[in-house]
Amino acid sequence: LATSADAAVAADSGAKILDASQTSLDSSTVDAAPAEAGMPATSAKLKHLVVIYMENHSFDNLYGSWEGAGGLATSAATATQTDPTASAPFSTLPQTDPLIPLTLANKPYDITQYLPANQATAGDPVHRWYQEQAQINGGKMDLFAGVSNVKGMVMGYYPTASLPVPTKLKSLGNKVTVLDHFFHAAFGGSFLNHIWLVAAASPLFPNAPTTVAGFVAVEDANGKMVTDGVVTPDGYVVNTAQTINTPHAASVEMHPEQKVPSQVIPTIGDRLIAKNIDFAWYSGGWDDALAGHPDAKFQYHHQPLAYFQTFADGTDAKAKHLKDESEFFTELAAGKLPPVSFVKPVGANNEHPQYADVITGENHLNSLIDAIMQSPTWSDTAVIITYDENGGFWDHVAPPKTDKWGPGSRVPAIVISNFAKGGVDKTVYDTTAILKLIDERWGTESLNARVAGQASLLEHAFDFSK
Repeated sequence: LATSADAAVAADSGAKILDASQTSLDSSTVDAAPAEAGMPATSAKLKHLVVIYMENHSFDNLYGSWEGAGGLATSAATATQTDPTASAPFSTLPQTDPLIPLTLANKPYDITQYLPANQATAGDPVHRWYQEQAQINGGKMDLFAGVSNVKGMVMGYYPTASLPVPTKLKSLGNKVTVLDHFFHAAFGGSFLNHIWLVAAASPLFPNAPTTVAGFVAVEDANGKMVTDGVVTPDGYVVNTAQTINTPHAASVEMHPEQKVPSQVIPTIGDRLIAKNIDFAWYSGGWDDALAGHPDAKFQYHHQPLAYFQTFADGTDAKAKHLKDESEFFTELAAGKLPPVSFVKPVGANNEHPQYADVITGENHLNSLIDAIMQSPTWSDTAVIITYDENGGFWDHVAPPKTDKWGPGSRVPAIVISNFAKGGVDKTVYDTTAILKLIDERWGTESLNARVAGQASLLEHAFDFSK
């Protein structure tokens, strides 16, 4: 979620940020097992996939002490943060929250000593296109505190064993596979990563208005950011923007020229429709937002399919496939869930820093898990829980360098199913591996090379011999 804090850090950062061509390590440097060659033996046993898309936390931030995972206890989890103005390590972690002391050592720390997990953070760490590339710093992972608007808060972590969802996962035993090398698909924030979850590509805004201050970014000849913006100079929308379709935030009505035109690139929705396979995206607050309810609790840029021409206003596809989260619970209980479901909790239920807290979001996530496991479709269902992006929080594992878009930092990803392989899967994935799973299981056409090049979740995270 873009905030005024994001804009402030962009203004403060100026030309110090950033060369997009030198933002991550080659995939050979990632401390993970390589993907095995060959295609998985897909199984018709898997009839339902539910993808639950949570908000804004890195793997180390929530799952850094999961047993067997490459977390905070590993020798590679070094994190000395560098002061970009002095080009030297901080002596102690700088802080902006008065509840966090200024004397903390320059390393990860238990944030719950100062900010309990049932309390929302006062600040929202910057999580934008140029800034995350700067924080990754060619794979050094050492500029997270220096670039962030909330400074050393991004080095805090929540003790995994104290959280509601990991506690539930432990009780499920080998029905759970934790993916500890799963990276969010694109550098930056929620908007762009939601688009990548459905399209594996970045949206275009030809002729974006350069007369609107701060809307189109300015880069120098080397691709470094001079002035931050929503749209890159070559016309890609990389930071939060509203769609021309409904619903969109009321504030955008004053600037209609800033609405993103309906996108024509294909999505996984198009691919599923072409195969006559039903699916739905269930958004918390969707019905209230469509009705124009003044108190709608809805994040408009968290419904990516609304940005695409196939699902534009007045289309049958929009009416059929874009639904409210409440319908997920209703259809699930009735045994009428479509083969592919995406679930997006809203507001307080999604764990986003500043406007939500971790405990409330995790309790809601547990209610989704419980409802699925108690449903008529549980026996043939796989649940994938992941987070749209890292939310500006540090993680120690450098992402692989795939293309100009990413992937970004490591985020939690968990498979829950009777067919889960169990344990920790160290295969390297990004978010678009979910799209590859759909392609392999339901025979949809791959959207592009990023998707096709992903390791197979069906092969590495599942065991259909169970």
